Amino acid sequence: MSLLARPAVASIAAKSMQRLAVLADRRSAGRGSAASHHTRLPEFPRTVHELTVPTSVAPARATVYTPATQGPPPPVHVNFHGGGYVMPLTEIDDPLCRFLAAQAGVVVINVDYVVAPQHRFPAPPRQAYEVVRWVAAHGEQNGWDGTRLSVGGQSAGGGLAAAVARQALEEGGPSLALQVLHYPPLDLATSAKDKRAAIAKPLLRPWMAEVFDSSYVPDPRDRADRLVSPAHPSDTTDLKGIAPALVVTAEYDLLKAEGVRYADRLRQAGALVEHYDVPEADHGYDGTDDEKAREVYALIARQVRRAVNAGVPDAT
Repeated sequence: MSLLARPAVASIAAKSMQRLAVLADRRSAGRGSAASHHTRLPEFPRTVHELTVPTSVAPARATVYTPATQGPPPPVHVNFHGGGYVMPLTEIDDPLCRFLAAQAGVVVINVDYVVAPQHRFPAPPRQAYEVVRWVAAHGEQNGWDGTRLSVGGQSAGGGLAAAVARQALEEGGPSLALQVLHYPPLDLATSAKDKRAAIAKPLLRPWMAEVFDSSYVPDPRDRADRLVSPAHPSDTTDLKGIAPALVVTAEYDLLKAEGVRYADRLRQAGALVEHYDVPEADHGYDGTDDEKAREVYALIARQVRRAVNAGVPDAT
């Protein structure tokens, strides 16, 4: 076991990374809007308000993106940001949320969920599921249609979206029109050192994965849990009836193989809507490549719009 794989050391490293992220955000704010995520994809407006969702884990703050639509309450999409289950990077998904609100015509709820090591597994997936359940039940008073609901996330957020869909299957709802899994980690039971990328130096390095995994799930025996590693061979549960899925992987990503495995598993369960592998792209590519981001966000928006409007005349 490497030093960074030791939970106590990983926890210290994770907290240091969190502090650096907070300092970076403050410096960006001090330099003005030019350094803000809000300036990316400027053609998509930002109409937002804040709300707090009660859960058994902790209250979850969320930013609500409202589409410019008329008529009945629009569908709703719940988004979970990335960051290795450790980094509180809610704002990094602002361009995606604005894009989906505008192009899919949905209310987007971007969730500031609890992160490790302060809140280890199973707290984040449980809180995420309770948030989605609350969103499904409280649409009428908040201006969205909770019966037309999708979930999604990037990186760790994709892992949480998959965990939400699994809990919805096991606990009888809520009904999800689509789960969007965007370059997700889906196999923490396999050591990061045993994973292979298509390039020599991928963005997500094994040492980073060790920090994230050991902070989030300190006991290696727990990493095969179906809410952490649904792509690991040890999870053989029949997934028939799980929410339809769009799986997006990146060609050069260290996590591509597990995304492909889970897409195949969903296909066998009759739940795979589409698997798209972004060519010549690495983990987190959409944070820096606006052209690729627009292309893939457009794909996600099309699939979300189609899923949440299925059966609604003239809505797709």
